[in-house]
Amino acid sequence: MNDTVIDTRTISMGILEASSGPLVLLCHGFPETKHAWRHQVADLARAGYRAVAPDMRGYGKTAAPGRADQYTVFHAVGDLIALMDALGEEKAVIAGHDWGATIAWQAALLRPDRFRAVVALSVPMMGLPPVPPSKIFPENDEALFYTLYFQQPGVADAEFGRDPALTLRKIIHAASGEAGPRKPGDGTPNPFSMVSRSTGLLADLPDPAELPAWLPPTDFERLVAGVKASGFTGGLNYYRNLDRNWELQQANAGQTVTIPALFMTGERDPGLAIPGMDKIISAMPALVPQLRGSHIIPGAGHWLQQERPAEVSERMITFLQQL
Repeated sequence: MNDTVIDTRTISMGILEASSGPLVLLCHGFPETKHAWRHQVADLARAGYRAVAPDMRGYGKTAAPGRADQYTVFHAVGDLIALMDALGEEKAVIAGHDWGATIAWQAALLRPDRFRAVVALSVPMMGLPPVPPSKIFPENDEALFYTLYFQQPGVADAEFGRDPALTLRKIIHAASGEAGPRKPGDGTPNPFSMVSRSTGLLADLPDPAELPAWLPPTDFERLVAGVKASGFTGGLNYYRNLDRNWELQQANAGQTVTIPALFMTGERDPGLAIPGMDKIISAMPALVPQLRGSHIIPGAGHWLQQERPAEVSERMITFLQQL
């Protein structure tokens, strides 16, 4: 695998790349870097594909624009189009996890002329809500939903930045399959739920005695180094554009994703605990008419492509071979 930096017309991007053949772009989420896709880059290359995983804007070795309003999904899709042009590629399959999945769905919606299929992990395709997202998320005098907490300039940035390794250790464990079965009332920690206004997000999350087996110390140290290089602000800025994305996406209201699609999530992903998420997933065929598979992976948590790398790669490659 080649770990390098490439200049595009929109931004300088760090990429992890392997092999040649049909292009597959792999977009990570929060708080991750391109190395979250390390297993799939290798597996796709062995299967005859050109696999390219970029650090998304604001992360790792990719440039981090200074203004928060430069982190909409439209900026991110534009970065991917510019990256394809810099790579000399006309078409690609796009895959994404977490925020990367949201971006992948929008890329599929906006540019079916450039993206021939889409694979999404953890975040399903959703229709536009009738009001801006910030009006939907819950809050009270004691706590607010994590997406609202993340929107406050400088607050989560400061909390997470005090000890990046501790932050990542807590969030990764709490969202993983190893944290617990994630049944109602079972006490499984959840970093993506309500956040105390007085103590922040990390205080209620356990600090695990050891990292999960799927994240060896060398890989964790590489993640910490990548996050220390960029800080957390770029990643948090994606959340600070939720309402702006909603405003801009009105231009695409009523559109469906017309290219072939595959969806996967972990049985223990905190996202499945969000009220109504099961209905959103089951309703996807109306928004994604060519959805060719929707899979819940037993025992897996939020970091699906790292927790179950072989199964994710196998399902992806089978899907790609059938295109």
